[in-house]
Amino acid sequence: MKEFAAESLGKCDGKDGNPVYIVYQGKVFDVSDSALWQGGTHMNRHQAGRDLSIDFEAAPHGEEVFERYPQVGVLKESKKPQKPAPTFLSSLIERFPILERHPHPMSVHFPIVFLLSVPFFSILYLITGERSFETTALHCLVGGIVFMPVGMATGLLTWWLNYMARPMRPVTLKITLSCLLLIASACLLFWKIVEPGVLDSQGMAKTVYLSITIFLALIVSIIGWLGGGLTFPVQKK
Repeated sequence: MKEFAAESLGKCDGKDGNPVYIVYQGKVFDVSDSALWQGGTHMNRHQAGRDLSIDFEAAPHGEEVFERYPQVGVLKESKKPQKPAPTFLSSLIERFPILERHPHPMSVHFPIVFLLSVPFFSILYLITGERSFETTALHCLVGGIVFMPVGMATGLLTWWLNYMARPMRPVTLKITLSCLLLIASACLLFWKIVEPGVLDSQGMAKTVYLSITIFLALIVSIIGWLGGGLTFPVQKK
């Protein structure tokens, strides 16, 4: 049985006439004939040329699906040392396997929705004059700041567990933009506390404050798009 190194397997991605190989439990399968793997992408999410053992756990089908396709080899074990997780973390994940995949997708929704809501309710206040909208915008800003460190921490955990913390441009951009987002949000909250009536002012302060809230929404949207690109890769045409 042929042994495939991770580097050579990566070339079997279904692009440029290459075969479509995937790995499950160390076994390499040829799914080139599958209509669901055309172009090397399955369900616009999973990429060929990779070990999909973890992804398979969330699949709506069982292992019997591999009976339809030939096994062409086995995945050669990597000799690169992997960064081990601390004992307490390994024990926790072994007891609650859901922690290995779901904490970040679950927790990251909170800062996203809160920070997107800040400019929305601020603008509603300016349009209607309804003070409750301004209060809601402030509460959303606080909620975004509170949950942002949680989302960042779970993101780093996912990067460590699923990608061995190897350098990745999307992850690097997400980390940089998240730090910028946290700082900008904290500064905006401080401004609001020091000057509660900033949205009622007639000078440039109101315009700048509102512009920053829109900036927060833009940054969180970019971060979300980068994260979505890791989960649902954009297929190049």
